[in-house]
Amino acid sequence: MLWYHIVFLSVIQGLTEFLPISSSAHLILPAQLFDWPDQGLAFDVAVHVGTLMAIVAYFRKDIFQIVSAWLISLKVRQSTADSRLAWWIVIATLPAGLAGFLFNDFISEHFRSMEVIAYSTIGFGVLLWLSDRFGSTHKAEADFGLKSILCIGFAQALALIPGTSRSGITMTAARFLGFDRESAAKFSFLLSIPLILAAGSLKSVELVSSDIAVDWMSILAGVILSAISAYLCIYLFLKWLNTIGFFPFFVYRILLGSALLFIAYT
Repeated sequence: MLWYHIVFLSVIQGLTEFLPISSSAHLILPAQLFDWPDQGLAFDVAVHVGTLMAIVAYFRKDIFQIVSAWLISLKVRQSTADSRLAWWIVIATLPAGLAGFLFNDFISEHFRSMEVIAYSTIGFGVLLWLSDRFGSTHKAEADFGLKSILCIGFAQALALIPGTSRSGITMTAARFLGFDRESAAKFSFLLSIPLILAAGSLKSVELVSSDIAVDWMSILAGVILSAISAYLCIYLFLKWLNTIGFFPFFVYRILLGSALLFIAYT
């Protein structure tokens, strides 16, 4: 990989992993649009590690409280708001994990085209805007329950389709269910941790069991750049979310999807 490939893909991964605009689409597209070589398995591991480091660092206090409360609840059989949130994250992760196990190879083979990315970018972008425009904001973090968690969990499974955006579809589901923007975004970010950890672990196992030569300087650069860009993205997104809403991301998705359709059919 050339140095500007490393910088571009690392920063793009860090930004798009948590913005509602689809990281998978933005990592697939450079190779198709610019005829770049595939970044490879080792680099995928690196940027996953970087984004995981960023989300854990940003929510370190929340994660400590949630995990501590969950472990205590297992011992004393007493439920608290933090221990329930831990269970909600586990339960909401299951549908996407199961869908990935069953359909990941099929989707990778048949759905990684520019046309699919374009249509899902536009379609799920419209749903994101509708949820924010017409969804109520009468629910907060304390109002999560089993039904809402399952809805968000099954929505997250749709993110296997390139162009959907994992963060985008979970925030969309939460907003349709009446949760305010901040609660929807925070839960979406916390919910990303198990899947990023699982995806990074699986790719790491593949890497270790393969005979792929690893460029460790590229790997280190990928980890650092994706971590920095992801941390800044989370900070600024949560800071500005209540001011700007999801409309700018809807516009971006419409423009990107339209451009991709133009390229695909011309």
